[in-house]
Amino acid sequence: MSESHSSLPSSHPRSRAAAFLKQTESVVLFGIAVVLAILAILLLLYTVYALYLAVTTGQIRDQAIEILDSILLVMMTMEIVYTVTLSIESHKLVAEPFLIVGAIAAIRRMLVITAQSTALESNIPAFQNTLLELGLLAVTIILIAWAVYILRKSQKFVSPEEE
Repeated sequence: MSESHSSLPSSHPRSRAAAFLKQTESVVLFGIAVVLAILAILLLLYTVYALYLAVTTGQIRDQAIEILDSILLVMMTMEIVYTVTLSIESHKLVAEPFLIVGAIAAIRRMLVITAQSTALESNIPAFQNTLLELGLLAVTIILIAWAVYILRKSQKFVSPEEE
């Protein structure tokens, strides 16, 4: 009795609304991708400038963690741009790039914590909390890697006709 949406004529209000929303989604995702790409470029330029200043002033050792943190942030941003681009092209939400962003974010946090942990050695409770956070981040990275492995393994079992 009820008609499926795919069999509706293109002049039907539901079909036009669905087409409009699909087009709107593409426009919004494109705008997000452009903003993120501009942000990544600006962050990269700032990081290159910070690296130049650190090298010329002889403070590369003191600034290395901040520079590395910024570079990883650029990587995360570009991975999100890639994910949004995939969504625009395929009109599907792909999980793996989001997992990669999560892994980069966890690694980024681990590096920052590790670099700053020497200042906490005298404060035992804070140092213990830091170690706990590092352990949880390590477990998170292992679980994300496992999830990526499972996703890739499961894609081998999907036939091209099913996609």
